[in-house]
Amino acid sequence: MKTLVFTGGHHTSALEVAKALKDKGWQIVWFGHRHSMWEDKLDSAEYHEVTTADIKFIDLKAGKFYRTFNPLKLISIPYGFFQALLQLLLLRPNGIVSFGGYLAVPTILAGWLLGIPSITHEQTVVSGWANKFISLFVKKIALAWPDSTRRYPRSKSVVIGLPLRDEIIRIKKYNSFAGKLKIKNLVYITGGKQGSQTINKAVFAALPKLLASYQVVHQTGNLDYSPARSHIKDGYECFAFDSAKAISALAQAAVVVSRAGAHIVYELGYLGIPCVLIPIPWASHNEQLLNAQILEGNHQAVILPESQLTPQSLISSIKQAMHLKPRSLDLPTDAAEKLVQITASLFTTADRQK
Repeated sequence: MKTLVFTGGHHTSALEVAKALKDKGWQIVWFGHRHSMWEDKLDSAEYHEVTTADIKFIDLKAGKFYRTFNPLKLISIPYGFFQALLQLLLLRPNGIVSFGGYLAVPTILAGWLLGIPSITHEQTVVSGWANKFISLFVKKIALAWPDSTRRYPRSKSVVIGLPLRDEIIRIKKYNSFAGKLKIKNLVYITGGKQGSQTINKAVFAALPKLLASYQVVHQTGNLDYSPARSHIKDGYECFAFDSAKAISALAQAAVVVSRAGAHIVYELGYLGIPCVLIPIPWASHNEQLLNAQILEGNHQAVILPESQLTPQSLISSIKQAMHLKPRSLDLPTDAAEKLVQITASLFTTADRQK
C-alpha cells in the first residue's frame, strides 16, 4: 500500500486532504504533537481529531527556534530531527505532505536526505519561517492566497485556496437557501482550539454588560473552562473545545470574536460573518494582523489590537461589528480536491521513477 506522511502546524485543513487521500486507498501516517503545550498532559485537539479519523499518529518531540529561550526546548530541536529520520526510515513513505509549522522542518529535511519527495501548503498571506526554509526542499508549494506567489519560487508554486471543512461549506449552502440558522444577537467568542486566556479574561469581566444585549457562546480552551463554568447563566454557554459545537456556533453567530489565524480568517471570509479580530501580536512576521486586514478591507472585521483589549473596548468593538455589512469573499472551495490531485500525481510519478 502506498504511504504518505502528513505533518505541520495547521491540522484542520490538512486533515481534510488526508481523509480524502485515505478514502482513495493511501495509507496515512501523521507526525504531530499529542500535547499542545510544554508539559501539558491533556491530549491536543489535533491528536483527538486525527485518531478519530482512524489515522496512525506519531508524537514528534520536535522543538522550534522562533521565540524559544528554554534550553530543554532547544535541545528537542535536534532530537525531533533524528526521531523524524528514524520514523521515515522505518516507514519509507512515497511522500510527505506538509502544512507548515515547526514540526514540518525536521520531517521535510529528514525526508530530503532520504530521497523522499515532499509538498507543502502555505495558509497565510506571508511566508512563515518554516515554509520559507522547507520551500528549498519540496517539489511543490500550494498557496491559499494569490499574494503569496511573490514570496516563493514561481516554478514550484500553485494557488489553490485553503482546504475547507465540508461542515463549513454546508453552513453557507444552508444559510443561502434557508436563512434560518442565524441568531441576530448571538456572539461566538473563540481563542482557537487551545483558547486564549487574554481574551477570556476580558470576556469574563465584560459578561454582565454583554449579556444585557447579546447571547454569548464562548469557546474557552482547556485552561479556562472551569473558571468559565462559574459564569454560566441564561444567555451564556461555554465549552473547552468541541468541533461540532464550534461549527454550530459559527452557523448561528451574528458576530464572531477571534484571533486572526489562517483558518478562521479564511472560513469567516468564505461565510461572510462580521467579526472582531484580535491578532496575536507576537505571531511570526505579524501574519495574524495581515490576515485580519484582508477581512477589514472587505468591511467585515473590526481589528482590536491586544494592547487595547479591555472589557469596554471588547463591548464597543462587538457593537461596531454588529453594524458591518460585508459580502462573502469569492474564495475557492475546491482546494482539498486540487491538493489531492496534485499529491497523488506527484507521488505516483515519483514512485514510478524510483
